Amino acid sequence: MKITNVKAIMLKLPEISSAADGTQDDLLIVVETDEGIIGYGEVDTAPIVGKAIVDAYMSHGTCYGLREVVVGADPFDYEQIWNDMWAKTYYYGRSGPVMHVMSGIDMAIWDIMGKATGKPVHKLLGGSYCTKVRPYASALMPDKHDGVKALVEKHRAEGFTAIKLGWGPLGYDVRYDVELVKTARKAAGDDMEIMIDIGKRYRLREAIYAAKAMEQSNIYWLEEALPAEDLNGFRRLTEQSPVRIATGEEESGRLAFKRLIEETGIDVVQPDMSRCGGLTEAKKIATIAADANILCIPHAFKTGVLVAASIHLIASVQHAPFLEFSVTESGIRKELLAKPFVQKDGFVDVPTAPGLGIELNPEVIRKYGVSIL
Repeated sequence: MKITNVKAIMLKLPEISSAADGTQDDLLIVVETDEGIIGYGEVDTAPIVGKAIVDAYMSHGTCYGLREVVVGADPFDYEQIWNDMWAKTYYYGRSGPVMHVMSGIDMAIWDIMGKATGKPVHKLLGGSYCTKVRPYASALMPDKHDGVKALVEKHRAEGFTAIKLGWGPLGYDVRYDVELVKTARKAAGDDMEIMIDIGKRYRLREAIYAAKAMEQSNIYWLEEALPAEDLNGFRRLTEQSPVRIATGEEESGRLAFKRLIEETGIDVVQPDMSRCGGLTEAKKIATIAADANILCIPHAFKTGVLVAASIHLIASVQHAPFLEFSVTESGIRKELLAKPFVQKDGFVDVPTAPGLGIELNPEVIRKYGVSIL
């Protein structure tokens, strides 16, 4: 089997806000083969930048567009393809958007391998540790107490047993943040887990105060309390925090994750398979986390394509207790899959169909597709 083409398809809602909502646009990756098998991936980056990385011509030996690197390769040589993409973009890549697009291509290649063998991706990754995963409803934090109460009660009534509230007003007034979290806990009751995502807005002393104060609301973790670059701050926060500290969604590549884990001692590492290097790299990151005896729970705030990849990784490792499950109202998020993933009785089924186990809805691609003039 040979790869014959790589397409980067941009999607965008008609109106874009400044909210921290990664479901307002998207970059789909479609990898085609000479046997008619097509794989799908997703990239969480600036779509027009990611598309340029796919479409670029070769400048010289370490400045290729990724289509040129991948076309002609056997998808089962996935490690070799990954290393070729890394080597042939070295001068302008190594992290950031190039690694993000590599992630989407790698995701699509795993989809192809699963379809070619008739196996779901988690089988190829080496495990079937679970048949269901526990999703947490992932939403932006409302600005006011009544909005928090209504949102938490809504998703609790739907059957979610955990919820993450992030960004929005959080990070600007730590005392107000603590009060919003108290409201969330009261609405959730004692049995629903709560995660809080600050969006990188605290300084160290604020983060320590928040962690200690939010312990009273029994939060499961405090996420992205500090800027991603503040490794010393994360180390000091983790040493003093009575609650789990989570971070990692901005990192790309296993070396960055190895450094993050070793230098900070965080409790939960969060590779995003649309940015960290794809499933190939995510499985290695999960192994590094397991060796450090910490949780590896994927970050996933895009569409069902990324959700599918996250489920397969979770099913292939020994202990990943949660799946991030965006509940935003974006048409791209809600409608892109022909059969969207659904939460039922607090769980989402692990796909058993070949590959990622998904198909795309072409009407959504036509509706939200963006062309470059």
